[in-house]
Amino acid sequence: MAVLTDRPAPVARRADRGPRARLNRFLGYGVLIFFGLVFLYPFVIQLANSLKTEPDAAANPLSPLPDPLTLAGFERIFAGTAFPLWLGNSLLVTVLVTLGRVFLDSLAGYALARLRFRGRAGLFAAVIAVMAVPGVVLLIPKFLVLKQIGLYDSYAGLIVPLLADAAGVFIMKQFFESVPVSVEEAARIDGASVFRTFWSVVLPMARPALITLTILSFQGSWNEFPHSLVSVQDPDLFTLPRGLADLVSGSLGKGTQYPLKLGAALLATIPVAVLFVVFQRYFVRGANEGADKG
Repeated sequence: MAVLTDRPAPVARRADRGPRARLNRFLGYGVLIFFGLVFLYPFVIQLANSLKTEPDAAANPLSPLPDPLTLAGFERIFAGTAFPLWLGNSLLVTVLVTLGRVFLDSLAGYALARLRFRGRAGLFAAVIAVMAVPGVVLLIPKFLVLKQIGLYDSYAGLIVPLLADAAGVFIMKQFFESVPVSVEEAARIDGASVFRTFWSVVLPMARPALITLTILSFQGSWNEFPHSLVSVQDPDLFTLPRGLADLVSGSLGKGTQYPLKLGAALLATIPVAVLFVVFQRYFVRGANEGADKG
């Protein structure tokens, strides 16, 4: 009888591999491939136009095949614009802002998750409220504050206001609340201080959240444009988004100049793409671990 009861399973598995299942799988992959191509096509056009001549790009902007293929656009980027300066400024600002957000957001998230002090609930409500405020609303107040305290048109004005953000505090607080309290109590019994417990015990356990925060902070600060618009005016302090906006606005003169503009935009996307590719598996693994803990 045991043999008879075990036989339906292979039949069910053969049914799963039937024509209908293969058709559904084929249609599913077809839909995914279609939307994948739709998503990738603008990047293909960007790459193709950056490798075209100026007349070819103006005449055939949607063609994915350069005719002829040339690197003149990239040569003009480095020889005829301040792209290296913008790149250096963006690297400096992004690295410092990312390090500051990872450290300060972790400290604030741990304090809101574990420390008991008066006004903690109100402070967390304020963090949530800040997340709900559109960034454009704060542009003029941010400009006035930077001007008043003497940080306008300086590297400090580019970096200091971005060193902490509400979204990062929220992410870290939610993760720290999932860490068992017993781990911290054991460290306290061994004589560890609050900061030592946070730094040596809890923070190493928060690697998934830290990787998520690092990726989001790097991407956000690298692509930050509105803040640079109200914090600096000196061209020597322009970051990549501000410099690219200057190019798009026609600062180089007449003509579409698609190869130069799209080539510069392509180079600006490379660091973020590399960061995501390198940390993608850790990012996905962290999301899965968070789901399992939930």
